[in-house]
Amino acid sequence: MHLELHIWRQAGPREKGRFVTYPVDGVSEHMSFLEMLDHLNQQLIARGEEPVAFEHDCREGICGSCGLVINGTAHGPLPGTTVCQLHMRHFADGEVIFVEPWRARAFPVLKDLVVDRSAFDRLMAAGGYISTRTGSAPDANAIPVPKAAAEQAMDAAACIGCGACVAACPNGAAMLFVAAKITHLGLLPQGQPERYLRVRSMLAQMEREAFGGCSNYRECEAVCPKNISVATIARLNRDYLRASLTG
Repeated sequence: MHLELHIWRQAGPREKGRFVTYPVDGVSEHMSFLEMLDHLNQQLIARGEEPVAFEHDCREGICGSCGLVINGTAHGPLPGTTVCQLHMRHFADGEVIFVEPWRARAFPVLKDLVVDRSAFDRLMAAGGYISTRTGSAPDANAIPVPKAAAEQAMDAAACIGCGACVAACPNGAAMLFVAAKITHLGLLPQGQPERYLRVRSMLAQMEREAFGGCSNYRECEAVCPKNISVATIARLNRDYLRASLTG
């Protein structure tokens, strides 16, 4: 395959960035999108040029570090898929592809396609945890959990914290990410002690991190690689209302 790539290049957080055009030949339809970028970087290095900086880790769709905006869509054109699991067979020979980093105030660009997502770490530190005694693992049957609650909690726990929801939201909101954590922990017995403190603390931290507010565009749900539902945001809002009323 032959492709024409327009890739965002930015030397550093305080530098001005721009799209740079790279024609790429020899792309196999069996390559993942990241493998295609590896292929490009090999060509750039061979020519003595600076390779494109991009994030990756597991390349198995579970770490969330591979987030890119491809032709205007977070994680690319295939629903429910991370960039590392997006294969080139979903693109046409000769296609023009624009690749850029997440665009959000809370995710400043560090270099090229790499952004600083440490705001998510601080959100988790604010309330994305439970208090429990250390020691050996408890018996799985020691605390009964209703099947429906367990399934909803597991669906929300599938969130990998990639940040696509923030990048896709016109307001740069982190509501889907926070709501997934609130839902996951709030549905389980172990998460009850901090349930209302958690929602207050995480929403306060979200405001401090300059994330925008949710206005129900549902772009977050559309691009989420794990298909997290906006129903989790409704649960977050209900918990926040209860937390506000109970003090």
